[in-house]
Amino acid sequence: MTNNNPAYDFTGQVALVTGAASGMGLAAARSFAENGAAVALLDRSADAVEQAAQTLIDAGYQAIGITCDVTDEAQVAKAVDQAVDTFGRLDMAFNAAGVQAPPADAADETAEDFDQVNAVNLRGVWAAQKHELGHMRKQGSGAIVNCSSLGGLVGLPERAAYHASKHGVVGLSKSAAVEYASKGIRINVVCPGVVETPMVADMLEGQAEAMAGIIQDQPIGRLGQAEEVAAAAVWLCSPAASFVLGAVLPVDGGYTTH
Repeated sequence: MTNNNPAYDFTGQVALVTGAASGMGLAAARSFAENGAAVALLDRSADAVEQAAQTLIDAGYQAIGITCDVTDEAQVAKAVDQAVDTFGRLDMAFNAAGVQAPPADAADETAEDFDQVNAVNLRGVWAAQKHELGHMRKQGSGAIVNCSSLGGLVGLPERAAYHASKHGVVGLSKSAAVEYASKGIRINVVCPGVVETPMVADMLEGQAEAMAGIIQDQPIGRLGQAEEVAAAAVWLCSPAASFVLGAVLPVDGGYTTH
């Protein structure tokens, strides 16, 4: 796919991305860097996040890889502090870390699966946003984009726990957006559809028939690309979206239009 993304001037600014070792997080980290920002990449996979950061450094960009499990608030606090200590400030964040839950009848879902998917997808976003806001509040400026899903906008069979976590991200973000609007900080949400990432690849392999139906329901008729979601997140962090606040933006090939 040809990259026709607009260019931004993020020189002197700092971006932080969770789930940054692969997929949409990595695509966003790369885009922030290509547009001049110093980037802190956070991921629970130490080897993968260090490799991702080193790739950006080798390309001439400013980056640091930080091992961080977003389900552990103490790790999140330490990682955000490390990013600020390294680069001096925090201007933008894309909280992209997320996991799927195995499909299950709503009467049969386990508490363990519910707790795990909510620990990453909702509590992890809450923790990241909380500690990012702590630094941005001192600056009086900043932009945060939280990653929900088409699952934050609709319901689907056998997805109750996952969709609960993603609906939660929308409510969390909207409330914080209203609270911080007067403090110079913008908070928005992207809701990706079925995007070609490692997580979706695993789903496609294990649930080919169900996933084929979901792809068919995307009017655009194809999977999304990680770079397409990253482009939306980076735009929402940019001055081009200076009057966009509390928005919940589907990036789903039209899935949620019907």
